[in-house]
Amino acid sequence: MNYNSKKFKPIVNSENGETTEETIFEYKQDGNIVTATYSGGEIVVGHLIGLVDEHGNIEMRYHQVNTKGDLMTGICFSKPVVMYNGKIRLHEDWKWTSGNKSSGQSILEEL
Repeated sequence: MNYNSKKFKPIVNSENGETTEETIFEYKQDGNIVTATYSGGEIVVGHLIGLVDEHGNIEMRYHQVNTKGDLMTGICFSKPVVMYNGKIRLHEDWKWTSGNKSSGQSILEEL
């Protein structure tokens, strides 16, 4: 699975998450290294970097600045599911490594 040049947006997120349907992720991939920039909604700017395994699963780290001016960091594990239309959904389990260090789940869908 290759994420290069794909765009995603959240369709579901836990209440303690900061991304919303207005947040757009723009992915790039080189080999098994994936990166993305994202912004929108409560996120002014964010970046992630991760490693993709042979099944398309991503282990990543992220950091972002929200509209309150807070710098937030976290870890995330994403599992892809290819939908009937060929688009990818990423089912994510994440945990803040800053702030209250809570965890949550989200689903991102390819645009």
